[in-house]
Amino acid sequence: MEYKISNRLRTGAIILMVLGVLGVGYGFMDAYSVNEDNITEYLANEDHHGDEHATESHGEEHSVSAAHAEEGHADEAHGAEVEAEGHKMTHEEHVLHQLHNRPYAALYVAAFFFFMISLGVLAFYAIQYAAQAGWSPVLFRVMEGITSYVLPGGALVLLIAFFADSHIFIWMDENVVAHDAIIQNKSGWLDKTWFMIRGLIFLGGWSAYRHFSRKFSVAQDLADVNDNSNFKKNFRISAAFLVFYIYTESIMSWDWIMSVDPHWFSTLFGWYVFASMFVSGITVIALITIFLKSKGLLPFVNDSHIHDLAKFMFGISIFWTYLWFSQFMLIWYANIPEEVTYFVTRIEDYNLPFFGMVALNFLFPLLLLMNSDYKRIPWFVVMTGVVILFGHYLDIFNMIMPATVGDRWFIGIPEIGSILFFGGLFMLIVFTSLGKYPLLAKGNPFMKESEHFHY
Repeated sequence: MEYKISNRLRTGAIILMVLGVLGVGYGFMDAYSVNEDNITEYLANEDHHGDEHATESHGEEHSVSAAHAEEGHADEAHGAEVEAEGHKMTHEEHVLHQLHNRPYAALYVAAFFFFMISLGVLAFYAIQYAAQAGWSPVLFRVMEGITSYVLPGGALVLLIAFFADSHIFIWMDENVVAHDAIIQNKSGWLDKTWFMIRGLIFLGGWSAYRHFSRKFSVAQDLADVNDNSNFKKNFRISAAFLVFYIYTESIMSWDWIMSVDPHWFSTLFGWYVFASMFVSGITVIALITIFLKSKGLLPFVNDSHIHDLAKFMFGISIFWTYLWFSQFMLIWYANIPEEVTYFVTRIEDYNLPFFGMVALNFLFPLLLLMNSDYKRIPWFVVMTGVVILFGHYLDIFNMIMPATVGDRWFIGIPEIGSILFFGGLFMLIVFTSLGKYPLLAKGNPFMKESEHFHY
């Protein structure tokens, strides 16, 4: 059975992208409307509004704590020097830098979020081949469609990183490095040229596997019924790819995410990012499968397949929580200043998204998907999936924003515009890819087992 992307879906994706471009454009215009000439006036107005809000809220001019906070803020606003990533800058310069960082950071968060979905699906797809799983072949073409975004999505992440430069990665600023001994000691690794070379190697390896795996999958459909040579090739390259993937995904997470906070590191971080991308990818497989099935395009997918996808959504959500808690608890308990500052910043300035993300990524999947019967109900899985995806967007948001915009975060037009643009692009690429070949990989030797998968 073949599927062609409908004009309505294509038009919807393009509209999302156009709205996204407008939102991103507004974000840059708004951020750069504040400059060196008017930053002092901007801060003065901000202080004035803060004073009015405090008066209205408390019925008095200042509480004791508010007085201390505003006093300190006023001192900074009038030129007091603050420490920022290893070198001195005035408060005005620091705030201006954060304001200008915001549209770049919003773009980067959305770009990485949709890219990591496709990369998570690629890993899940490879695991199915390497394990010779019998339940999942009916879903292979959906997975292949989603992984078509790996190359363009990864290229866009690298492109944003290249042009954003020190707006996201402070170690790309030579002035910062010159005054920061810690970053200087890491300069052999944290080098922009090698950063890009490593990124291209990772992206090249992931894309090459996806290309050849798709090629062998389609070739198997056209092969003789007794010829499983293409399936065996896919098995071998999938096993090899998983070794390549587990190394490169870890290094990618250090480069593309963890180096945003160049003083901080965690030995669990690669696994933590992997868990986030893995559960997000499986969730999108479930959502697209349910959508296509609702259109009558996947009659061979039954509620047992949906149940197994939901089971993975549940299980990997628990695994993600285990990694989150292990990382948080050990660092918090040890209370080593250069390590715990990562979480102090997020708890103080990002309290709602930080703990809200934990609730969305753990409590909701736990409560909604614990019952086995609910895993078979499509609308219930969709509802849970939307919650999980929003929770993991917040996860990436919490990783990037504190180091780039500090306490001046907000999910507003730049952030929503970036989500719309990359979401529209993701839909366009994925559904176009889905329309290129039949939705059933009929040549797979486990297809009959998969079609009759019931329990």
